[in-house]
Amino acid sequence: MQHGRITLTRYTIEAEHKHSGASGEFSGLLNSLATAIKIISNQVNKGALIGALGNAGTDAASVNVQGEVQKKLDVMSNEVMLQENEWTGHLSGMASEEMEDVYTLPAQCKRGKYLLVFDPLDGSSNIDVNLTVGTIFSILRAPNPGKDASLEDFLQPGTEQVCAGLALYGPSTMLVLTTGNGVDGFTLDRDIGAFILTHPQMRIPDDAHEFAINSSNARFWEPPVQRYVDECLAGKTGPRHKDFNMRWVASLVAETFRILTRGGIFMYPRDSKDATKPGRLRLMYEANPISFLVEQAGGVSTTGRERVMEIAPTSLHQRVPLIFGSKNEVECVAEYHAEYASGKEPDTYSSPLFGTRSLFRSQ
Repeated sequence: MQHGRITLTRYTIEAEHKHSGASGEFSGLLNSLATAIKIISNQVNKGALIGALGNAGTDAASVNVQGEVQKKLDVMSNEVMLQENEWTGHLSGMASEEMEDVYTLPAQCKRGKYLLVFDPLDGSSNIDVNLTVGTIFSILRAPNPGKDASLEDFLQPGTEQVCAGLALYGPSTMLVLTTGNGVDGFTLDRDIGAFILTHPQMRIPDDAHEFAINSSNARFWEPPVQRYVDECLAGKTGPRHKDFNMRWVASLVAETFRILTRGGIFMYPRDSKDATKPGRLRLMYEANPISFLVEQAGGVSTTGRERVMEIAPTSLHQRVPLIFGSKNEVECVAEYHAEYASGKEPDTYSSPLFGTRSLFRSQ
């Protein structure tokens, strides 16, 4: 028998014991979230065996509020998150990427003192090709505990988060979370049905040699991002004097976990592809919880122009640019944005590096 293994239940209870007056509601909420994650993991793992692959349908009802076609597992995962958390008495409301409005709890359910926002299945475009997907969530305090939450209750900056986390459904199922005291990772032991602490106090190294960006959007990037990526591609022969590897999984949870474990930088920057969208990722249930995790692990998260968690939300599905990861790399990108805004950036990349053709320049 193994001794000293810390389960998520023990972890949350011991954490609450450190705070006098703790009611146990928070640990109860985390455990109901863990149950939902186990159920979603089981659905993802079975995939085609339970008919969970493919799109949810062919009519307008299969397109979510983001204008994205819903996968069957998107819909199933959203229902699991709602059903496993609505009855606990810990929440006064929920909000999801898959729903246009705030979710009002059933009348018979007790209202609590927390709010839950989530992306039930991040990276769902990867489902049918069997790549890693996951769940992202953020917990806020309810301004009016015990009452139905309004939209305005949810519009809190990321600095107000009580907890943030993500689950990965990959070769193993993992839960990574922070409550403001560092970042801890748990792995699901399917033999006993419990999450076990396997990655305590995760830290992002300050320096890195990997960057992740969707290079198909290169023609739409702003000059600071183009400048940074071109320097990375130039490797040891360029101004950074070191070689970089480029990654892109199209799964935010997978990208985040890789950076939490070995460093790097992820960029989904502002671009000119769609003028109606200043950014691609949703502030409330993607950018804020990821930023909380990253900052608690010693990294940095920015839009390129400002700290993500200081943005005052104006709508539930507000989009923002997101650049996060190893401190020195993210600060470099932020510096390039500041130079560009002040007019101090090199004129049209006048150096030989930026005057030549490259992967991201028209031929």
